[in-house]
Amino acid sequence: MDTPINVFSEWAQNGKDEGMEKHHRDSVMNMLDFACSGLSEYSLIDAGCGNGWVIRHTSNDDKCSRAIGVDGSSNMITKAKRLDNKNQYYCEDLLNWIPSKKVDIVHSMEVFYYFEDPALLINHITKNWIKKEGRLIMGIDFYYENKASHSWPQECCISIMKLHSEKEWKGFFEKAGLKNVKSWRNGQDKEWGGTLIVTGTN
Repeated sequence: MDTPINVFSEWAQNGKDEGMEKHHRDSVMNMLDFACSGLSEYSLIDAGCGNGWVIRHTSNDDKCSRAIGVDGSSNMITKAKRLDNKNQYYCEDLLNWIPSKKVDIVHSMEVFYYFEDPALLINHITKNWIKKEGRLIMGIDFYYENKASHSWPQECCISIMKLHSEKEWKGFFEKAGLKNVKSWRNGQDKEWGGTLIVTGTN
């Protein structure tokens, strides 16, 4: 078993990170469409940005004034910067990093359950990253109701993967002070629970 950062750093080296876009694209587009709907302009941080594919996509939207990626893996950030010299990327611990300016949207896909205390991370992001009336939106595939995902910690040999229910995730958002908290599933079928999406406004 190894830490999430070490595992994903290895993925950045062997090219496995490129599958993230393929497998997560539909859910991420669903999240971004929801978060950006009705906005004439927005700034965005991708929390746990990996190789930066979401930032590269978002920055091509004329309504996006600023797109920032942050990730704990130096290999991922090195790759993101190599692929994109237009946007800002930071290799930082999400629990300690604070942006110079707050943003309208914080997006995250398949990241929050890799933290020992996800509620602490959500609280930190809400207080330090998001503007008043701004939005946090998160997508995860590893959660209690998605039974097909329960074997992932052993299969991926990752030491920290926190399994919580949809209700618990919504509770973390509410306890952080986020309003209008809602959740839905994207890509659900018979054997697969789909991506659990949770969002709320500051």
